[in-house]
Amino acid sequence: MKEIQLKDAKATLSAVIDQANQGHPAIITRHGRKEAVVLSFDEYEKLSHVPSFGRLLAAFPGEVEDIPTRSTKPARPVDL
Repeated sequence: MKEIQLKDAKATLSAVIDQANQGHPAIITRHGRKEAVVLSFDEYEKLSHVPSFGRLLAAFPGEVEDIPTRSTKPARPVDL
């Protein structure tokens, strides 16, 4: 991903957006610090609909019986 300074991004915003739409997002920097990312709307949509790990676990399609029981063996000894 290419980095572009804010002042250059302002001057060439149309080109930066065209590049993002072609699959080449850009990181906008200000005073050497990464401040923002320009990416296509399609990529944004994909990222905004990624479920959290908790939601994936909650959506488990199996039954309770499908989950193996937890081992009752004690953990192995560790020397610290």
